[in-house]
Amino acid sequence: MTRLLTDDEIERQLADLPDWSRDGEAIVAAYQAPTFPAAIALVAEVAEVAEEMNHHPDIDIRWRRTRWLLTTHDVGGLSQLDIEQAHRITALARTHHAEAIR
Repeated sequence: MTRLLTDDEIERQLADLPDWSRDGEAIVAAYQAPTFPAAIALVAEVAEVAEEMNHHPDIDIRWRRTRWLLTTHDVGGLSQLDIEQAHRITALARTHHAEAIR
C-alpha cells in the first residue's frame, strides 16, 4: 500500500529534483520544449509511463510549455509514486530537449 511521505522525506527527495517544487500537497514542474511537436511527444511518452505506473499526473500544455502536477489522491498528498514519476518525467523532458521553467 502507498503511504503518505513525511515533510522531511519530501524535502530530502526534492533536493534530487531541482526542477520540481512543492505546492501544498503536490509537486509541480514546468518544461519548455523546442517545438510544439516535441512538447506533444513528451506528453505522449509520459502518458505511457503513467499507464505503466497506474499513476496519472495533471498536465497543462500551452504551445511548447508543459506544466506537471503530481499528487497521490488515494493518500491525500505526496507518496513515493510522485517522486518516482517526477524522476521519470524529468528524464523524458531531457530526451526531448525541454528546459525547466521557473
